[in-house]
Amino acid sequence: MSTKRRKWSDEYVQHGLSCITERDGSQRPICMICNAKLSNSSLAPGILKEHFLKLHGDREYKNTALAEFKVKKARFDERATLPALGFVPVNKPILTASYEVAYLIAKQSKPHTIGETLVKPAALKMANLILGTAAEGKLSQIPLSNDTVSDRIEDMSKDILAQVVADLISSPAKFSRQLDETTDVSDLSQLAVFVRYVKDDMIKEEFLFCKLLTTTTKAADVKKLVDDFFRDNSLSWDMVSAVCTDGAPVMLGKKSGFGALVKADAPHIIVTHCILHRHALATKTLPPKMAEVLKTAVECVNYVRKSALRHRIFSELCKEMGSEFEVLLLHSNIRWLSRGQVLNRVFALRAELALFLQEHQHCHADHFKNPEFILILAYMADIFAALNHLNQQMQGGGVSIMEAEEHRQLFRKSYHCGKGEQRIITLQTSRFWTTV
Repeated sequence: MSTKRRKWSDEYVQHGLSCITERDGSQRPICMICNAKLSNSSLAPGILKEHFLKLHGDREYKNTALAEFKVKKARFDERATLPALGFVPVNKPILTASYEVAYLIAKQSKPHTIGETLVKPAALKMANLILGTAAEGKLSQIPLSNDTVSDRIEDMSKDILAQVVADLISSPAKFSRQLDETTDVSDLSQLAVFVRYVKDDMIKEEFLFCKLLTTTTKAADVKKLVDDFFRDNSLSWDMVSAVCTDGAPVMLGKKSGFGALVKADAPHIIVTHCILHRHALATKTLPPKMAEVLKTAVECVNYVRKSALRHRIFSELCKEMGSEFEVLLLHSNIRWLSRGQVLNRVFALRAELALFLQEHQHCHADHFKNPEFILILAYMADIFAALNHLNQQMQGGGVSIMEAEEHRQLFRKSYHCGKGEQRIITLQTSRFWTTV
C-alpha cells in the first residue's frame, strides 16, 4: 500500500523553510535557519509553524517578513543544500585531495579505514600546530571515510581500466597477454592477467585485471572468465598475438588446457610457457651429485627454520660467532630465484650450520665437513647466482627480445656452460614478452 506524499507550497517560505527533492521524488522541508531536515509528513502549515515558533520564534526571525524569507530562500538555494545537510560541497581542491589520499592508501596497500583513523587526524593536528585553526578547518572538509576511500579507489581503477582498454583497441599491432592462476592464503583462486601492447611507437606493459575463480579452476572456467571480460570491454581474440601461461596443469593440457582452448578459437595465437616454471623443470635434470647437494642443503634449511626454537638458537649462535648473516632463507620449489639465494646463504653460514647440526646430532652434520660437498655447494651457489642475475636481466618492464637475446649470448660467452646449464639457458628464449 503506497503512502501519501505531501507536496511543497511556496507559502511555507514564511516559516523560514526551503524544500529538497529526494531520489524517490518525495519532497522534504529543510529549515534555512537551523538546517534541520524534516520528513515529508511535516509538509503541513501547522507543523512547520510549530517548528518555527518553538525554535526560532523568540529570536530576531520572529518579525521577518515574507519577502525577506524569499530572498533568504533564493540565497539558500544558490549555495546548494549539501553543506546544509552536513556534506562537503563539491570543491575541486577538496575533491582532488580526497582522490590523492585514496591513491596513496591504495598504493601502499593499507586498509581504507586508515584515512579517517590516522591520515586525517594526523593532518589536522599538524595543520593546527603549524598553520593554525583556519588551515585545520579547511583540511577537515576533506572526505576520507572508509566508504569514500573505497569509492575513490574504485573510480580510479575503472578509469585506469578504461584507458588500458582504449589503448588496446587503438593499438596498431596485436597485443600479447600473460595469465597467472594462483591461490592466496585464504584459499581463494585468483586469475591475474597482464598485457603488452604498442602505444605511440613504444611498447607498454600493464596489469589488465584480477578476478576470482569462485568455484572450480578448470581451463574452461579460466577461458570463460577471460571471454566474459573481452565481451564486456569490446575486445576479441583476433586482437591477441600471443598468450603466456603459468605451469599449472589447467593451463598446460594439450587437449583440454587453457592454451588448447585458446588455439581452438584463434589458431593464429602463439601459446608459450612461463619461464620460471621452465626453470623449475630444468633443475630436476641436474647431475646426481649436484641434485643430492641441493636436496641436502634444502633439508638442512628446513630443519632449522621449521622450528621456532631451533631458529632462535641458530640466530643466537650466528651472533656469538660474529657472522655476516643471522638467519637462513626458506626455499620454495617453484621459485627459481630462491634456489640461488638459499644456496648462497647456506654457503656463507656453512661453519655455523655445521656446528649447529653437530650439536643437534643431525644426520647431515658430516656433509659440511666433506671437502667435495663444500666444493659442489660453492659451485652451485655461484652458478645459480649467475643464472639469477641473467633471469632478472631478461625480465621486467621494457625488455625486448633483442635485449634478452643479447644477455643470453653474453652469458654463454662469459661462462663455459655444461649441458645442464645450457639447457636452462636455452629455455630462457621461450618467453611471453618476446612475441610483440
